[in-house]
Amino acid sequence: MGIIEVLQVIIPSAIFFAAPLILTAVGGVFSERSGVVNIGLEGLMVMGAFVGIVFNLTFAETLGSWTPWLSILVAMVVASLFSIIHAVASVTFRADQVVSGVAINFLALGIGLFLTKQWYDKGQTDMISQPFYTFNVPVLSDIPVIGTLFFSKMYATSYLAIFIAIMAWVVLYKTPFGLRLRSVGEHPMAADTNGINVSRTRYVAVMISGAMGGLGGSVFALTIALNFSHGTIVGQGFMSLAAVIFGKWHPLGALGAALFFGFAQSLSFSNLAILQDVPQVFLLIAPYVLTILALAGFIGRAEAPKAIGQPYIKGSR
Repeated sequence: MGIIEVLQVIIPSAIFFAAPLILTAVGGVFSERSGVVNIGLEGLMVMGAFVGIVFNLTFAETLGSWTPWLSILVAMVVASLFSIIHAVASVTFRADQVVSGVAINFLALGIGLFLTKQWYDKGQTDMISQPFYTFNVPVLSDIPVIGTLFFSKMYATSYLAIFIAIMAWVVLYKTPFGLRLRSVGEHPMAADTNGINVSRTRYVAVMISGAMGGLGGSVFALTIALNFSHGTIVGQGFMSLAAVIFGKWHPLGALGAALFFGFAQSLSFSNLAILQDVPQVFLLIAPYVLTILALAGFIGRAEAPKAIGQPYIKGSR
């Protein structure tokens, strides 16, 4: 197998597995840039996956081919509203943000499993009939080599994830809103002195994080899992959080880190001859091992927002 054939196997698969991580990591960047630690990305993905699958199963016959798109939209809205719990605990009541995030993870999984049992009378939902499908991009897929690598048999959600990561960079670094959000995460007292509502900005950032987490979870469920159970989202939210840190709290850095982790996830599903003698269990744990190694090697050199994890009390120093 030549290098081109290897790339044709690896690149589309890596982008496919990276898409949910990119979306969730971008949401994490917004939250943490505002100064709110969001360990609850896993729970937000769980909520997004649950809502996306249930909506898809409920309205597939009515909405037809529009079902997956409306499913991810509804998942975004519900997960964004669900994230308000974390915002209230962390911003309004100034609770420990790590503890609040862990509570979000447990609460989301508990709600999802309880309602699944109530509505479907079993531990998992049925398989969906209206998932996302691959397609070839007209004209671009005919380009030699590049067309096969990036524009053939791809999911629309993969392009959506990359587009959102770029737009997140524009919003955070090229708009007044992004400047206000970053200032709240760096020096909330200075931001408050300049008329920026710190609490409101952090609420908005956490809700954006919730929407992106819900989008990431629903994309994972509608492209990879195709149903919801206790094992649908297992570690993807924590990998997304690792991508935020590995990417140095920058949207494009998070994009690159998520692509790296997506590549690691794709190894266990590839049919590369070079990996045929590697035990399957090693390929399955590779993403998590690489996550640990990446953080161990880079976290010391990554500078977090200065006020991250610190509740802001108006008038205090």
